[in-house]
Amino acid sequence: MVEEDRDGTAVESPQARAAAPSALAEPWWRDAVIYQIYPRSFADGNGDGTGDLAGIRGRLPYLRNLGVDAIWLTPWYVSPLADGGYDVADYRDIDPAFGTLAEAEALIGEASGLGIRTIIDIVPNHVSDQHPWFQAALAAEPGSPERERFWFRPGRGPSGDEMPTDWVSSFGGDTWTRTTNPDGTPGEWYLHLFAAQQPDLNWDHPDVRSEHEEILRFWFDRGVAGIRIDSAAFLVKDAALPPLPADPAPGAHPHMDRDELHDIYRSWREVADSYDPPRVLVGEVWLSDAKRFAAYLRPDEMHSAFNFDFMTQPWNAAALRESIERTLREHAPVGAPATWVLSNHDVTRPVTRYGRVDSGFAFDRKRFGVESDLELGTRRARAAALLTAALPGCLYVYQGDELGLPEVELPADVLQDPMHFRSGGIDPGRDGCRVPLPWAGDEPPYGFGTAGGTGTWLPQPGDWAMLSVAAQERDPRSMLALYRGAIAVRRERPDFHSPDLEWLDLGDDVIAFRRGDATVCITNLGPDLELPPHTAILLASAPAEHGSLPTDSTAWLAL
Repeated sequence: MVEEDRDGTAVESPQARAAAPSALAEPWWRDAVIYQIYPRSFADGNGDGTGDLAGIRGRLPYLRNLGVDAIWLTPWYVSPLADGGYDVADYRDIDPAFGTLAEAEALIGEASGLGIRTIIDIVPNHVSDQHPWFQAALAAEPGSPERERFWFRPGRGPSGDEMPTDWVSSFGGDTWTRTTNPDGTPGEWYLHLFAAQQPDLNWDHPDVRSEHEEILRFWFDRGVAGIRIDSAAFLVKDAALPPLPADPAPGAHPHMDRDELHDIYRSWREVADSYDPPRVLVGEVWLSDAKRFAAYLRPDEMHSAFNFDFMTQPWNAAALRESIERTLREHAPVGAPATWVLSNHDVTRPVTRYGRVDSGFAFDRKRFGVESDLELGTRRARAAALLTAALPGCLYVYQGDELGLPEVELPADVLQDPMHFRSGGIDPGRDGCRVPLPWAGDEPPYGFGTAGGTGTWLPQPGDWAMLSVAAQERDPRSMLALYRGAIAVRRERPDFHSPDLEWLDLGDDVIAFRRGDATVCITNLGPDLELPPHTAILLASAPAEHGSLPTDSTAWLAL
């Protein structure tokens, strides 16, 4: 059952949501639509320029009308925000910039009342350098129990002034920082695969393992439906800290994808399965080896893991189809659902990415001043939205993609992302996809909630009025209307709840497949394409006039 919202946009009724096939058949997470919230930039409830829990709670009806099954919130914990909250100082409390623990519990409950589950981020590889454990380690002597929870080592060389290893950070640059002894002399070094403010934990230590299991229970007890595991393949290190080999064998990398990781996630799965209903584990696993990737999705480990391969592909039919085939092939042996996502809080937004000559994505290619045809990018992003929503598995939507927001090229003096600074200013970093959302109005802050005279924590462009939620709710052809329609049809139509996908050959520039018995998805990247016989066009990213699908468009057909 689909009703019309006050703007004429199709949205699903509460009755239809309750009776949806996905709620009656497979576990909810196998084909859910999950909306990613970056709390600083979603909505501001207290007017200080920073998004918060009050802002999110006030916008829950928007998420209900969008039709999502769950929300995933990036870290909301107490943090100095050296890396956007991924430097956690206290896993059991909410950062005051966002609100309180009581507000977090209220948000979880209120979302649940609207049929929306909550997934939160757990950051197990490292903590903030302000975390009590690390502060205690700095105050303790070399070789002390406090330091054994981290990776403290003496330096190399006669005076110990060389780093213990030559490993390279995921943010670029060094992975070791030297401490200073109480008497002012140089001390030991500590390992950080990310920023210096994020010291790596030693997962060989029993305190680290037991603490994280208790953190899981703390949040599961408060009603969260699952966790997203940050940097899930990085936790375990080779205690010998060997040099990084040129071509490490599978499982032999000194700090990535080590076999010992799987014992950790099996113990986490036991914790998750001890709840009724069981909680869900979702991994951030960047691995190119299909067999190694699938190992994390065995029945006693994670429920699903992010599929980043598709997100990084250029706008090319062969590349996209091969990525889809590879993803489904990787997941088949372990029976896990694939996940589909076009962007997240780390990645250039699709409207900008698809409008570039080089429309793929890689972190090491990010630069200032790369031109983009936003009209072309928007057309392709609309087509990509319907393509991903038609694929079997779980769909993630990053906040603002449903509005067609472009990446913002911010002035260097407002950037906060450590990736920018560690690149020597070459990389613009990730702040451009984290700009606060526009909700209504003709000028910043566009109804974000920020009080007059107070700037948002990252500045919004002056030309976003037509991209605001209010403006798009008045336009039945908007990106928001397309996303609402796609999520509603996806939920209502049984074919989209089948795991089956049958490829159709409609030409080299076309990605076409059948879902279930009576639904076909066609994405045309070539010249105008005559549609095959059908009984109805369920949804299209561009007008399919006279039975012809234009280039850079997707249509869903009923047979």
